[in-house]
Amino acid sequence: MKAEIAIIGGSGVYSLDLIKTPEKTRVETPYGESPEIIVGEVDDRKIAFIPRHGEGHGTPPHLINYRANLWSLKDLGVERVLATTAVGSLNPEVEPGDFVLLDQFVDFTKQRPLTFYEGGDEEVVHVDITDPYCSELREVLRNTAENIDLNLIPTGTYVCSEGPRYETRAEVQMYHDLGFDVVGMTNATEATLARELELCYSAISIVTNYGAGISEEKLTHKEVSELMSENIEKVKKLLFTSINDIPKERGCPCATALDGARVEP
Repeated sequence: MKAEIAIIGGSGVYSLDLIKTPEKTRVETPYGESPEIIVGEVDDRKIAFIPRHGEGHGTPPHLINYRANLWSLKDLGVERVLATTAVGSLNPEVEPGDFVLLDQFVDFTKQRPLTFYEGGDEEVVHVDITDPYCSELREVLRNTAENIDLNLIPTGTYVCSEGPRYETRAEVQMYHDLGFDVVGMTNATEATLARELELCYSAISIVTNYGAGISEEKLTHKEVSELMSENIEKVKKLLFTSINDIPKERGCPCATALDGARVEP
């Protein structure tokens, strides 16, 4: 069972009913078994779908087995990954319901594994992540959004917090003052590991709420789920329309990300 393109579904994106001839699989990895992965077809492209948090959002962000998730996709033959993330806005001008095409992240996580290369019997690798999101996939998503008349904010810096709690008013104020755009709990980890596996990776953030203190309303996961439900058809249309426009051959530097990155003894 093989796939060439993967979709990682974030909060509110737990299944994709447009995948044809779907089959279920799990992959054994050096980091444990993957969650259930759906493999099928969209037009003539082989697609794998994995819900980041597992079935029914059963795993909180700080406990997701990101390494098993990404490794399993690589094992299936995946080269390109499209991801969705539900985020809070750090900017009053970026409103709930907006779609943001990420181009940078800032990582404030504290305790989760962030690399496949931990020294000892393994290699040491310092991967270049100057631009963490694949330029080729970003261009495809941007062009697709324009073609389907979806208002997509073309750039955005994502702050990755540890979770699972939401941010404090002071944290949101700091992120805002530093000029960041949206905040979530998963994407920096995923993008970093994808780059270490030389996978092309791009992410669409769907703004579900304002960060703490920007709005005086209480932050709830119910609010996140409701707004994602309202926008799920737009998410599906953007993802599935983009798939056929992804080139068969990669023309970006993601495939050679480890060139020169290994520490030589």
